[in-house]
Amino acid sequence: MLLAASYLPLVSAALAEDLGSGDLTTEATVAVYTRARALAVARKPLVVCGREVFFAVFREVDPSVTCEGLVDEGARVERGAVLWRVEGPARSLLMAERVALNFVQRMSGVATVTRAYVEALSPGSTTRITDTRKTTPGLRALERHAVRVGGGHNHRDNLGAAVMIKDNHIVAAGGIARAVERARQHAPHTSRIEVEVDTLEQLEEALAARADIIMLDNFTDDQVRQAVSQARGQALLEVSGGITLERIRTLSSMGVDVISVGALTHSAPSADIALDLELEP
Repeated sequence: MLLAASYLPLVSAALAEDLGSGDLTTEATVAVYTRARALAVARKPLVVCGREVFFAVFREVDPSVTCEGLVDEGARVERGAVLWRVEGPARSLLMAERVALNFVQRMSGVATVTRAYVEALSPGSTTRITDTRKTTPGLRALERHAVRVGGGHNHRDNLGAAVMIKDNHIVAAGGIARAVERARQHAPHTSRIEVEVDTLEQLEEALAARADIIMLDNFTDDQVRQAVSQARGQALLEVSGGITLERIRTLSSMGVDVISVGALTHSAPSADIALDLELEP
């Protein structure tokens, strides 16, 4: 679920950026009384995401605009599918068009890529595909919603959401054991402790320190296989770094618990969605 409080400020900021000095072209060429309807159309296959944000942009520009969803959030559609319909003053539709499309093209793009990764899991796998914090500044809530719509899961929302001891924390703390010990003393009892490791030797250190989750960073497939055997279920295992779509089936078949993929957000191409406008009779 995407709460309105998480996207309405973004909508307002985006419209202020685009409409701060008005819309010179629309105001010069379109009569005030002209009414129109517009259809959001998929130009390529995609997973639909962002309906409420799309509607919010039009309603922010003009509360009189009516909006209708024609497909479900998360639906996979083919080229030519009509996703949403908006009706109202033509000026309002034109002023909202670019901002509305920018949001849903981004969100649908993330959802589409995520769906591909989820569907690449080995049959019967319980491995989770998750995102990372490599999100567009300011748009994390929208991109993470898109990951969920695509069938994926979210990693920690922010630095305060969980303990995640990475390589530089290990250096600064003086080693894995000391970092885990300090984290356990400081963190709330409700928080798990995750440690990122770069080698099988570090994995053994993290297991000895009783880390709850261990991230295998940039491990090869052979190293992951050995790590699963070495861990023997003592901690949840997460694989991250260098993750491609082609590796998902192999990694998930090894029995790792989580595969975190930065590419879901930092490399997802925008979906191709257009807005086709027509005048009302």
